[in-house]
Amino acid sequence: MDSPKNNRQVVIWLYIGLVMIMIQVIIGGITRLTGSGLSITEWKPIIGAFPPMNEQAWQEAFNKYKEIAQFKHLNSHFSLEDFKFIFFWEWLHRDWARFMGLVFIFPFIYFLITNKIQKNMVVPMIVLFLLGGLQGAIGWIMVQSGLNDQDLYVSHIRLAVHFMSALILLCYVFWFALKLSIDKKQILYVPNLKKINLWLLLILFFQLIYGAFMAGLHAALAARTWPDINGRLWPVGMLTEGGFWADITHNLITVQFIHRGLAYIICIPVLIWFWKSKDLAQTTLLHKFRFVPVLLLFVQILLGVLTVLNTTGEIPLSYGVLHQFVGMLFLLSVVFTLFLSRGKAVK
Repeated sequence: MDSPKNNRQVVIWLYIGLVMIMIQVIIGGITRLTGSGLSITEWKPIIGAFPPMNEQAWQEAFNKYKEIAQFKHLNSHFSLEDFKFIFFWEWLHRDWARFMGLVFIFPFIYFLITNKIQKNMVVPMIVLFLLGGLQGAIGWIMVQSGLNDQDLYVSHIRLAVHFMSALILLCYVFWFALKLSIDKKQILYVPNLKKINLWLLLILFFQLIYGAFMAGLHAALAARTWPDINGRLWPVGMLTEGGFWADITHNLITVQFIHRGLAYIICIPVLIWFWKSKDLAQTTLLHKFRFVPVLLLFVQILLGVLTVLNTTGEIPLSYGVLHQFVGMLFLLSVVFTLFLSRGKAVK
């Protein structure tokens, strides 16, 4: 690929897309925590870009919502104004996705026509669009699965798939942008750090899945103490779902126990990586950046603790959203350090 200077416009476009994906994930988190995901019961790609434009249209949308289980068994007390609140978040989530599609497609066409996209960028661009389309399809399938007379919420398993596919798209865009914007001289051959990075990403993969489980199950409600879990290090109520798989995926106490445990485990490779990276040349970008993952990790753990301690009858939205946001930043910091340590040995 060409030098960073030659790819400046494409790089700016990719980083704008990166920020937009992060905003979309945050809106998705708010949508889940406010229970708004099933408020729009239809998928209209064009007409659906606009909310109901008059009181009659609002009432029709509300009547359709009244037909599903979430209203009948959970929100039967809702007024039209209550419905408008949850409708807003789901509408914003969908419309931001539409807006992202336009931001990705039209500049891509422009860059293609003006020959700003080289041949070796075409395949990664196609993969990017396929991942984006897949993410949209997963989102609609997820919502559609909850529009019935049994489910109060969308399955947290499907939510985790939707969340993880969004993060894969986020990391892919970030990696692609880094390849176009980082000078190759900054990419070092440090196999020991690369190995730790890869292990860290593997653990983080499962931790992020359990973060989605925490949000999807509202598992913070099951234990609101720290560092103990309801007064115990090994909490009461684990291994009670009738099977190992059911317990680690559906038991609120178990899910929270695993999520907390993985956070502590992640500290180990991060601190080892930080210690081993001290010998890097101080002029390298990797050495200058080495403090960032450590800082983000401890901020993330602090936000997780504050979220649990401030949970009463519901999960505090502000802490929950900040926890998700810093989690994304930490993920990107790990991807960035992996990118900078992936160099090949000089023969």
